Amino acid sequence: MIRQVNNKKGKVFKNNMARILKQDAHRMLGSVPGDNVFRCSDGRILASMAELKDALDSMSDETFAFHVNATKNDFSNWVGDIIRDEKLARDLNKAAGKLQAARSVAKRLAFLQDKLSQPV
Repeated sequence: MIRQVNNKKGKVFKNNMARILKQDAHRMLGSVPGDNVFRCSDGRILASMAELKDALDSMSDETFAFHVNATKNDFSNWVGDIIRDEKLARDLNKAAGKLQAARSVAKRLAFLQDKLSQPV
């Protein structure tokens, strides 16, 4: 999202960072409905971004490779389509491996949790 913003001196600049509202952060951090959970090939069922982070931290390389390979990225798709966090979906799509994917989720979780703690 690109929008023009006037600063105090009247200069116009473009702000191309998407703004995350508290309600968006709350939705992204919450649990998804039961019919939208992520079912890992190892039997785990994930219903939130936090659960995805925990799963990535302890998941086997084989399980990760089942969901993320040259032809697909199930985690990125789930985050984008179900959790509706396009930034994290893009970051997961770019992640070179399980560790980088886990770091991307952890960073996004921290950002969203910080957003919730800020005054309105």
